[in-house]
Amino acid sequence: MFSLTSTDGYLLSTDPARIDLDLVHHWLSTDAYWALGRDRETTARAFAGSLPFGIYRPEDGRQVAVARVVTDRATFAWLCDVYVDRPARGRGLGGWLAGAVRDHLAELGVRRILLCTNDAHQVYAGVGFTPLEVPERWMQLDRRPPVTPITGKEQSSSTPLTVEA
Repeated sequence: MFSLTSTDGYLLSTDPARIDLDLVHHWLSTDAYWALGRDRETTARAFAGSLPFGIYRPEDGRQVAVARVVTDRATFAWLCDVYVDRPARGRGLGGWLAGAVRDHLAELGVRRILLCTNDAHQVYAGVGFTPLEVPERWMQLDRRPPVTPITGKEQSSSTPLTVEA
């Protein structure tokens, strides 16, 4: 288990027993563009198979941020599901979290950490992440079903999308 305490008293921990999975599921499924509508079972399985990082408030221990890392703990890691609760934003917790992930994985010998973001490039750049140097070398297999641009829900292949004015 890995833990750190910030100068203002926030606790960062990799203890999976501390993760408030109901709260994390709520954050991700209702407010994280990459996980909108994700069901709780999927969230639970994802965290069970990952290295979790949580940040907890000094005054009452309530969780205020989360990240999970999919890793072999030797050579490679994928940093994902990084979320800071809206009322806790603006305190540098996201950068602290990303830096702690980077440092902890370095201690394990992990040399490559990947992530994907639409809107937090500055946060990650602040702790050393850079754009891929040769993106055409990387490939993906994406099995997510297509979603409708209006609802964000899976689009049925049998029913065409219609919009009424």
